[in-house]
Amino acid sequence: MFWLLLLFSYLLGSVSFAILLSKVTGKTDPRSLGSGNPGATNMMRVAGMRLAVFTLIGDLIKGILPVFIAKQLDFTLEQQAWIGIGAVIGHLYPIYFRFKGGKGVATAAGMVLAVSPIIGMIAIIAWGITFYFTRTSSLSALLALAVMTMISILFEHTILLPILVLCVLILWRHRRNLRDLIAGRERHF
Repeated sequence: MFWLLLLFSYLLGSVSFAILLSKVTGKTDPRSLGSGNPGATNMMRVAGMRLAVFTLIGDLIKGILPVFIAKQLDFTLEQQAWIGIGAVIGHLYPIYFRFKGGKGVATAAGMVLAVSPIIGMIAIIAWGITFYFTRTSSLSALLALAVMTMISILFEHTILLPILVLCVLILWRHRRNLRDLIAGRERHF
């Protein structure tokens, strides 16, 4: 059952709400404008707040739903985390869109919220505070990852390995943003 749920999680994660919403509403594909990323941040830039919020909600649900199902099936906390990572990998490398997806932050947030609500909320608060002061989405996401990892190290050892894998995946997808942050040319809102 674990492997079936992991496959379901990946397939669900592969659904791109940014792309689907842009098609349904007649907006330009977010992969062709702004950062080229099919996620909530770029949707805000290219399609406005309303579609960005719907994208964010959809991407959060992609991370929450598989973990919720895993909880109902009495999977261990670590198994729940791995199931959630399946959705994040689907978001990053979606089978339906030639394996070219988003950066996975919202889906990862949903996954972490479902696995450990306390860690998830602290990470979201860290993201919010950082964004409030810097107006930089990528920096906010990277600092939230660091906070989430530290809390996992200190208090939730059972999910540390999946959290570290999650961090590597998100960091890899943000490698260009890291270069831009270091060079001082990262986009701000």
